[in-house]
Amino acid sequence: MKWDDLANEPCSVARTVAVIGDRWTLMILREVFLGIRRFEDFQARLGISRTITAERLKALVDEGVLKKVAYQDRPLRHEYRLTDKGLDLYPVIMAIVNFGDRHYAGEAG
Repeated sequence: MKWDDLANEPCSVARTVAVIGDRWTLMILREVFLGIRRFEDFQARLGISRTITAERLKALVDEGVLKKVAYQDRPLRHEYRLTDKGLDLYPVIMAIVNFGDRHYAGEAG
């Protein structure tokens, strides 16, 4: 099975992984739950390229996990906010945090 085919699978896990299974998407979601909303802040905090940041944010907006909300008119600027669908991911992200804390935190974590 190819990565692009996951969205078409009859399995809910496969379809969900197609949306949030990318490492940068999960890191963006972590940042959103920490209160980060603006493109430049995602990019700076994660240290990823503008292209990757833009692609992952667009995918989350297209899937209805995030919505773009204008916060400035001149020049037009947007921030990203969780939708109800996105808020439903909170226990998922917290389960990953808990797992990481229990098994991978070590002295640095």
